Amino acid sequence: MSHREPHAATQPRTGRATGMRGCVHASECSSDRPGHGLHAMQLRLATATPSKWLDAIVTSIDADGFATVATLAGGARRVWHHDAFAGELQVGDPVAVHGVYGVLAAGGLRFSVAEA
Repeated sequence: MSHREPHAATQPRTGRATGMRGCVHASECSSDRPGHGLHAMQLRLATATPSKWLDAIVTSIDADGFATVATLAGGARRVWHHDAFAGELQVGDPVAVHGVYGVLAAGGLRFSVAEA
């Protein structure tokens, strides 16, 4: 029987620390980490689980790619996208956020998002 050493505790890193790691320009980014490029499997899984979408309204958005959305259920979520949503989101826009797979839908557009 082998002896196992416990793993060192890790600190969770969210928002900017996770999203921006290793990327400089959004147009050149090829990452499929949350908040970067939308992976085909991520989109497929979000589409296959329609009950996990949360209808929302954009309440704020900034040039750094952070957006806050107020869900119609009464909550709020702050999400981040590397390319600042390609300039496509405006305050007051209706959107949907997938609660499991990190996808934001705005009309016909889909963005991978990281919880901030």
